[in-house]
Amino acid sequence: MQQSTHAAAHADHGGHAHHWEMSWAPMAVSFGAALLVPMTFIMHFVYQNSLGAILCAGLGAPLIMAGIAKWVHEGVTVPSVITEVSPVGVGVFIIGEILIFLGLFASYWTMRLAAGTAWPPAGTPHLNLVLPLIMTGILVASSMTYHYAEHLFEHGNKSGWITWLIVSLVLGASFLGCTLYEYGHLMAENFVPSTNAYSAAFYSLTGFHASHVMVGLASFIALLIGTLTSGVNRMFVKVAGIYWHFVDVVWFFVASQVYYW
Repeated sequence: MQQSTHAAAHADHGGHAHHWEMSWAPMAVSFGAALLVPMTFIMHFVYQNSLGAILCAGLGAPLIMAGIAKWVHEGVTVPSVITEVSPVGVGVFIIGEILIFLGLFASYWTMRLAAGTAWPPAGTPHLNLVLPLIMTGILVASSMTYHYAEHLFEHGNKSGWITWLIVSLVLGASFLGCTLYEYGHLMAENFVPSTNAYSAAFYSLTGFHASHVMVGLASFIALLIGTLTSGVNRMFVKVAGIYWHFVDVVWFFVASQVYYW
């Protein structure tokens, strides 16, 4: 009891009391997204007001960028008041992402099964089936290198952490480069999202996955900048790893369904 009383008094006077985490970043992102997406479209397509659309987009985009920058900076550098909540939060987020991917897969499976032997539809060029294997190897390697980077971070090896974080970043960027390389060649053959049902599914699934790779790479860049400047939050390092491994696992499903079935 005396120890608890002493701790409470220390919290009152020593500045170690728990406090609510307050940030303007979520509000900035929310208002920015509202201005950039629905309001810009409403102004342009409903009211045919080009100036209003430009103003909404011009206000929304900087708000989103500022909010995300602030949010990421806080996530990287500021320890959480409630410990161990971040892995739970990213777990809930990943469940939501899985449901979105399942929706895309369900659409693809429906089209694929309905087409029977007439798949892929006319207008589909021959896909390079070696490139997805190379991309899989790159992504698996990036998960392994980031896992090792986390190990070095936990043991206080800053130089090793930075080195293997950069290796993971380069591997992830290489994977994304392969995706863009393939898109360029396919579009040169007039295989675009509107070509047929398969092209719509192909670009939707691979493009959605690529967007997740970009988010993962952005988190790596934020970690690198934080490490080189003010330091990073251990929990952000862990959460970034969980997310990246999720992106890795999802690719196995995307590649197996889109390229080999």
